[in-house]
Amino acid sequence: MAEPSVPSSSKQGQVQGEGDYESAKRFQKAEHEFARSGKVQPAAKAAEEALEGPEGAELEQARQESARGRPGHKG
Repeated sequence: MAEPSVPSSSKQGQVQGEGDYESAKRFQKAEHEFARSGKVQPAAKAAEEALEGPEGAELEQARQESARGRPGHKG
């Protein structure tokens, strides 16, 4: 029996979905660049102000839901 053909557009070693290696590399590179950019402290301050402001309760609820892994789930 003949082996299934692999489309020529696919890249060897690349996994799609949560294991997409190229996307992971780009994300990690962007994270490192952001960390070196000097923008971390201003972003942290903005996040702190948002948490202490009028949207704080909603942001905290979203954080808790994402920590449970079930956004929008009640109970």
